[in-house]
Amino acid sequence: MTSVFETIQKRRSIGKMTEQVPTREQIEHVLEAATHAPNHHKAEPWKFFVLGSTARNELGEIMAQTLVKRNQDNPQLCTPASVDKERHKPLRSPIIIVVAAEAPKQGNIVAIENVEAAAAAVQNMLLTAEEMGMAAVWRTGDAAYDPEVKHWFGLTADDQIVAFLYLGYPALQPTERIPQPVASKTTWLGL
Repeated sequence: MTSVFETIQKRRSIGKMTEQVPTREQIEHVLEAATHAPNHHKAEPWKFFVLGSTARNELGEIMAQTLVKRNQDNPQLCTPASVDKERHKPLRSPIIIVVAAEAPKQGNIVAIENVEAAAAAVQNMLLTAEEMGMAAVWRTGDAAYDPEVKHWFGLTADDQIVAFLYLGYPALQPTERIPQPVASKTTWLGL
């Protein structure tokens, strides 16, 4: 059995996926892992939206429309090719799980804490997908912050989309990744 640390070391974002759709049980397992993420004051601020089939096309249409609206003053950013590319982004994987962080409902929680908790949930999802032999990619982009995209999901303006998690099976082998030495990113104080 692979250790958690080995799964962390092995995990890669693989953007090219096959058309094979994970089963509902597999998706539910990934979602269950998310709910075990640490969160402030037991708020469990995450919301999940699982999109497959035609829902991905609907999201693509909303993303294309909002791209045009956001860039009305910059027509060079709204070429037919760029709009078409935006429209097809949700089709990069057979399943997309949109992860959102609810705006705080408790006075003792600040918004960033809910975003951090939802981000921890996404990391649990990525690691679980890896452990199950699936591919998963965490993406955001301008659409994640667009009020109309949020509205399409029934989110409020104060809620935050933390991830468009693309989920499926890898169509290619992951490349080796060697991170920078931890010593180059670490400062020890008082030790």
